[in-house]
Order: sequence, then C-alpha cells, then structure tokens
Amino acid sequence: MLTKTKIYLSSPHMGGSEQKFVNQAFDTNWIAPLGPNVDGFENDLKQYLGGNDEVAVLSSGTAAIHLALQLIGVSKGDEVLCQSFTFSASANPIIYQGATPVFIDSEPETWNMSPELLEIAIKDRIEKYKKPKAIIAVHLYGMPYKAKEINAIAKNYGIPVLEDSAEALGSTYFNQACGTLSDMGVLSFNGNKIITTSGGGALITKKLELKNKAIFLSTQARDNAPHYEHSSIGYNYRMSNVLAGIGRGQMEVIDERVEARRSNYNFYKTNLSQFGAIEFLEEPFGFFSNRWITCIKTNSYKLRESLRLDLQNEDIESRTLWKPMHLQPVFKDCLSFTNGISENLFNNGLCLPSGSNLTEDDLSRVIEIIRKNPNL
Repeated sequence: MLTKTKIYLSSPHMGGSEQKFVNQAFDTNWIAPLGPNVDGFENDLKQYLGGNDEVAVLSSGTAAIHLALQLIGVSKGDEVLCQSFTFSASANPIIYQGATPVFIDSEPETWNMSPELLEIAIKDRIEKYKKPKAIIAVHLYGMPYKAKEINAIAKNYGIPVLEDSAEALGSTYFNQACGTLSDMGVLSFNGNKIITTSGGGALITKKLELKNKAIFLSTQARDNAPHYEHSSIGYNYRMSNVLAGIGRGQMEVIDERVEARRSNYNFYKTNLSQFGAIEFLEEPFGFFSNRWITCIKTNSYKLRESLRLDLQNEDIESRTLWKPMHLQPVFKDCLSFTNGISENLFNNGLCLPSGSNLTEDDLSRVIEIIRKNPNL
C-alpha cells in the first residue's frame, strides 16, 4: 500500500495573490468574459513579453492557435507545415479550418522543428503546386526552437510563422521573449503550465487590429448593431474575468516559477549526469529555457520503461515524451518529412516531475528511485 505523498509531474502552484483578484471580480460582479482583470492580465503579459506586442487572453492555447490560423487566412484545402514532435493541440486547429497538416521532424539540438527538413518540405510542396499557407513551430518543453533559421526560410518563401509558445512563457531566444519571435505567438495557461489560470491561453500579435479581430471572433463575432447581427462565424473563446484574476496573481510570481523549474533541472542533472545511459537537453548558445519540464533521453526503450514503472510504483508521476504527430492514428494519412529523431525521442525519452512546488525531499525521492535501477 502506498503511504508516501504522490509526486505529480507538474501541478498548479498558487502564489498567494490570486484570491485577491478573484474576490475583486466577485465583489464588483465582473464575472463575464470582460472586465478589469482581463485588461490587467493582458497588460501584465504585454509588459512581461517586452511591451511591443499585443495580447488577447482566451479560453485556451488551442483556441489561440485556431484564431491565429483564421487571421492568417488558412482555409479549406490549404496545407500547413507543423512540427511533428508536439502535443496534438498544435495540429488539431489545422483540421478545424478544413486544412491539411504536413508534419516536419526534429533536429537534435533543441528537439524542435528541423530547419533543413522544413525547407525540403516547402520546396516539395511548391513543386507540386501546394505552397504551404503557414508554418507552426513549437518551443517544446520550454526550449526555444531555431527561430533565426526558421524565420529566414519562411521569409524567403513568403510563408507566415505561427509560434506555439504554449510551454515556453519565460523562455528567451537571444534575450527576446518566446512568443514574440515570429508573425504570431500562442501561450497556454493550462493547469500544468508554468503559470495557470486553470484553463486559458493567449494570442500574441504584432498589430492592434489583429488583436481586436481576434477578440471580435472570440466573442461570437457580434457586429456593431443594436441587435445581434452576425456577418462572420464566431466562437466562445474569450477568457473570463475570474480566470484572468488568477492569471494576474500568477504573473506576480512568474520569475520565481522559472527559477524553481530551472533549479529542478540543475538538481537532476547534478545527480544523474554520472550515468552514461542518461542524457539531458542542453541550451545552445543564446537559448534560455524556462525548463517547464525536465526531460531525459535514455539509451534504450527498456531502460526508459523500467524507470517509468519504477517511479509509478512509488506513486511518482512521469511521462513519456510526446508521441510524434506523424505516428498518431488520427493523422496516419498526412504527409510527413521525417528523419527518425522524434520517433527515437518518443521511444527513449522520459519527462521527470518538474513542478515549481516540488521540495528537495521530493526531488531526492525521484533521484533515489532512478539510481536504484539495475539497467543503469
């Protein structure tokens, strides 16, 4: 029978001020998807990201990707190049628009989209008279992708880049905030993210008119009229004032959250680096990861599975790395440009408990179990 406290992979971590902002929403009866917390949270995010980009807070990161694709003009019959090594929410909105995803494999330095394969894919699709309408690249597990290379390729072919920064709030690329590196960016505030609003996300744009269009679409696309007039299809995607209050409280502690996650990574690396069968994902020069999740790559599927099961038996949550989209049953008929890297990571990689509320005793429990594994 398990008696020790369960250790979660990445649980919510409140900072203390969230209740104050939520109470203000109740006290003033601002419960709807508008109000001072929504405006305040958007401004907090804007300033944190450098102050030059516009932010619209929404019901989820998935909603933000969906609206971004609409703003780009993706529609039925289009193709969108999408990182394969990611969560399905990066790709699903492509289908919502009636478009088709084309999946691009990873490169080994950051585990994100391979610029080399991206250009190969673009050339292939243009030769077949199917120039891609957009590119979705992902800062996976908080590690920035190679934005300079990907942006240069995209610019050369005139294809906009949607930057999925759902896992990367607090990460930077040569001192510029992730989420602001490309044409449009996306954040997520799901319960497991570095800060949370329970459920929620944000769309980051360069232009105020695009933010306003996103807000219009996210509030059922109601035209300016004394009655309910609709000339466009809209969505119920706007964040509520209550959840935005949680976000405002979370923004007060985000630097501490990033520091704690990076400390977790350093603790694991210090205590496990002596094992040649385990590798850690290092930061290339100029890359700063929030280390949302600390991931390891083992030298075999057997070792990965034995570590995962050892932790599970001690009521410690770990998780395999993302199963690539090009291997998912739902996308089995989609075109992909692969090199085997993401499949290898899926087979041999493991996410370790990484919450900012983990204690040193929690981390030591994880280390102790891993060290005992006979396959090391």
